[in-house]
Amino acid sequence: METRANNVWVGAVTLALLAGIVLLVVWIARLNHPAQDHYDIFFKQSVDGVTRGSSVSFSGVPVGQVERIALWEKDPEYVRVRITINESVPILQGTTASLLGSFTGVTTIQLSGGAKGAPPITDIGPEGVPQIPTKRGGLGELLSSAPVLLGRLTNLTDRLALVLSDQNQQALTRILANTDRFSASLAAAGPSLKPTIEELQTTIHQANATLASVERLSDSTNAALNGDGKGLTHQLRDTLKSVSTAAATLQAVLDEARPGVRQLSNRTLPAAESSIRDLQATTRALRELTDQIKDRGVGTVIGGPQLPDYRP
Repeated sequence: METRANNVWVGAVTLALLAGIVLLVVWIARLNHPAQDHYDIFFKQSVDGVTRGSSVSFSGVPVGQVERIALWEKDPEYVRVRITINESVPILQGTTASLLGSFTGVTTIQLSGGAKGAPPITDIGPEGVPQIPTKRGGLGELLSSAPVLLGRLTNLTDRLALVLSDQNQQALTRILANTDRFSASLAAAGPSLKPTIEELQTTIHQANATLASVERLSDSTNAALNGDGKGLTHQLRDTLKSVSTAAATLQAVLDEARPGVRQLSNRTLPAAESSIRDLQATTRALRELTDQIKDRGVGTVIGGPQLPDYRP
């Protein structure tokens, strides 16, 4: 019985020592690992390369790690990433999370932003911890635009293959050969083209002189038209003013003469027209009388008609 009691005491002391060692290890571990806060990040993009334990950095400084990663049950389009960050790291309003890839295939979560003096992110998200908003990083933009880039690259490759087809290569070879022959012909015709080039230079000089003369003529015309007090424009302006004054005077005269003209049209002209008709009738009567006197004598006008001579 006494031996069994000693064994129980030895076992109890051993268990107590083991528990003390475990508590000591945990305490030392907590000393080496400061208190951490939990945050959720919802990515609406591929998170390839992010795994549990992946590093979380703030402006390139490691501040935590990924604790959990899974599709969000409420909306499978989002990937919910639970991260733990040292409590001393200020996660302020304006801080955003993005994915930072590398050529080795390892992807880390990069935190950035947050102005000095801004309040910390404390609003509880849909999963019970504060939520950090996301923004697309370089890798996310590349992955989202990869299908478009691949389509354009395929289209470019097809067009390039069409341009470099056998038929086009033969046509390009003929064009280069023709260009070579044209260059040789041009080099051979160089001495004969020299006089033509000299004549062309002379023509260009003459054209320049003509342009200078035209420019001087234009300046002279401009001076004649726009000269101060003596230009044609000033004279034309005075003439137009005189014409305008004369037109105004003529309009005033016509306004004054309009009643007389109206009376002449309504009274004098009809009377004159009647007198002219009477005069025309009198003229016709006198012409008939003159013709009668000429044909039959004056007696036909003074007395009656002559009796014929009696013949028994």
